[in-house]
Amino acid sequence: MFKRLLVFFLFSPVCMLFAQKNSLARFPKGHTPEEVGKRLAYRFTDRKHALHMGKWISYPETFNWNGSLKFAAITHNEELLKLLKNRFEPLFSSEQQLLPIQNHVDMNMFGSLPLELYQITKEQRYLQLGLPYADTQWLLPEKSNAKEKEWADKGYSWQTRLWIDDMYMITIVQTQAYKVTGDSKYLDRAASEMVLYLNELQRPNGLFYHAPDVPFYWGRGNGWMAAGMTELLRSLPETHIHRARILEGYRTMMKSLKTYQTKAGMWNQLIDEPDCWAETSGTAMFTYALISGVKHGWLNKKEYAPVARKAWMAMVPYINDKGDVTEVCIGTNKKNDKQYYYDRKRNVGDFHGQAPYLWCVVALLEGVK
Repeated sequence: MFKRLLVFFLFSPVCMLFAQKNSLARFPKGHTPEEVGKRLAYRFTDRKHALHMGKWISYPETFNWNGSLKFAAITHNEELLKLLKNRFEPLFSSEQQLLPIQNHVDMNMFGSLPLELYQITKEQRYLQLGLPYADTQWLLPEKSNAKEKEWADKGYSWQTRLWIDDMYMITIVQTQAYKVTGDSKYLDRAASEMVLYLNELQRPNGLFYHAPDVPFYWGRGNGWMAAGMTELLRSLPETHIHRARILEGYRTMMKSLKTYQTKAGMWNQLIDEPDCWAETSGTAMFTYALISGVKHGWLNKKEYAPVARKAWMAMVPYINDKGDVTEVCIGTNKKNDKQYYYDRKRNVGDFHGQAPYLWCVVALLEGVK
């Protein structure tokens, strides 16, 4: 009798509903990662280039491209992969002038894109194009200034500037270089840089100032840190000298984010300001970090899977019928003025938002058969 009651309870609608609400594998129609991924990944293929200063492929476009490629790879979508490869092809010829120069964190991270294509296709030309972007991030230019030389002398990238954005820009290209070469110097670079930023910018509440002289918890800026730590932790060996410190910083941040998540499931443009507006790109980056943490065992599943699920369910309705994410903060430089962050324009279809949504899609699909 007891066994029959137990079986009934385990398979009762109430129990199954509870399990579903705490699952990162079951979602209602319209919210599945497969559906969302198609809407966003194919949307990218017909978009115009988003150029930095009107000259070079920008970092938001690069991240969107990477996200679409990862979705095509994990879903074995050869049609989409072909479209994405065809879009890249002119960069070897007629659009070669759009290749970013290698003189800034926002430019060098472009290398992560051809390195992603190399991982998928194994075509050497992608490797040859992408690797110099990782190498020159640590190769001090002849015409460098005193501050750049100072950072290089300490073993850090000469492109260091202690803006939280950097911890994805630097991390992504260095970890990609490690994946394609197996050379641990790339991981060591990214990890030592991350520890520097953690020590300088993370506050006792687990969040990060935009910069040392800008004491505000900007959403997407913190998102770059969350995503950057996530990328590193996915690659760092358990025995790496910096792994424990990075994992500590990551967990401290995730605990804080759990506290600041709104009742609706989002995070605000200024994370700790309840009257600020809900912002999608930062929310998506946090969600990506949370999903990855649960799936890789860095976070307690019972505690954090519901947080990640709640965020995902809240995020999806912000995608309009064209496949564009709404309520995306525009590109934002640092400024020591709180109102500046409140007043930032909110874009629709901005690559800053499209990309991390795709990262979430891929993270949700990982390990799902």
